[in-house]
Amino acid sequence: MKKRSFLKGLALAGLSAPLSVSAMDTWIEKMSKLTAGEVAADEDFWAGIKGAYHLKPDYINLESGYYNILPEEILENYIRHIREVNYQGAYYMRTVQYENKKIMAAKVAAVAGCSPEELILTRNTTESLDTIISGFHWKEGDEAVMAEQDYGSMLEMFKQVSKRHGTVNKIISIPNHPASDEEIVQLYADAITDKTKLLMVCHMINITGQILPIRKICDMAHSKGVQVMVDGAHAFAHIRFNIPDLHCDYYGASLHKWLCVPLGVGMLYVKKENINKIWPLFAEGARKEGDISILNHTGTIPVHTDLAVSDAIAFYEKIGAERKEARLRYLQQYWTSKVRNIPNVIVNTPADPERACAIANVGINGMKPGLMAETLLKKYKIYTVAIDYINVHGCRITPNVFTTVTELDVLVNALQEMARA
Repeated sequence: MKKRSFLKGLALAGLSAPLSVSAMDTWIEKMSKLTAGEVAADEDFWAGIKGAYHLKPDYINLESGYYNILPEEILENYIRHIREVNYQGAYYMRTVQYENKKIMAAKVAAVAGCSPEELILTRNTTESLDTIISGFHWKEGDEAVMAEQDYGSMLEMFKQVSKRHGTVNKIISIPNHPASDEEIVQLYADAITDKTKLLMVCHMINITGQILPIRKICDMAHSKGVQVMVDGAHAFAHIRFNIPDLHCDYYGASLHKWLCVPLGVGMLYVKKENINKIWPLFAEGARKEGDISILNHTGTIPVHTDLAVSDAIAFYEKIGAERKEARLRYLQQYWTSKVRNIPNVIVNTPADPERACAIANVGINGMKPGLMAETLLKKYKIYTVAIDYINVHGCRITPNVFTTVTELDVLVNALQEMARA
């Protein structure tokens, strides 16, 4: 079946029903001989991928950074897991619950390229990183280094730790358009003193999408005896990397973002040698030295959500990590390249393709981000999120694999008109 004929068939069906699993498998297989770069710009191919989703037609969703809508394949399996756990009841909870969670964690570890002995499933990035921040063995006068562009929940936890233990928070600011990796590394280096114990850094800044040089920052910090905790909420299953290659000590992420796991699952990586240096967020019984499960006591939670991890990974691998990253970067570059030189349009994300992927931030000179987001939704039927603090004033634009360039053309046209107003 040729691509055009396949898409014609989808059109005749009105695209009202999601693409079946078998049809999607066949569709992806037809592109297996093409490079990721070639597939990235193939609109026919991604139209087929869009058919795997059931999307609300009322607006163009360009806010995938908060929560990735589940493909129907994952959603249906998730519902099946809910039914099965409910069917077994306490029997499931008392027999295989914990073993299944370990199996799912091992699958995530395989994607992360790390040992399953160094990774646990949590509920989100905030829980993961707050476990490290609150569980660190702080002493009065100890210092922590972070950026004002870091996620608010973690900054608040550092403030709480400061009040409880008398620690000092050193806060730097990341430029939206750095001249080089070295400029960023030096900002962190200049904040480190002989009292610094922990450095927090975003792998991908959530408000702009800027990708930071994590390994260089980690190597610099380690040379000064400082441990590094990485916020990977927006990077995991978005861009390709292996956690050990980053040389970090701790890494947290939310799997409901780019891995497309249902809401309620995150992950935490702790380098083996650091496991017993952290107090658990919830007290746990005795464990063998280096057993990461000591950090994984959560009480009773919706365990069926954990089971959907396997389905999400299967979908991710079916599309292909390289293909997905290439497409997401292509989409961001497609629209940002069209608006960067428009008068009154301010792009708060680096132009260098290696410094960003799907996420970018754009503002209109003289227009408050809240009004900008409201105008995009009410006038142009485009859903985004307003960002208005620190050095970022604009709307975060986050397309997904189901986003088309035709939809992004609507955004470009909207920005052109708003900039002229």
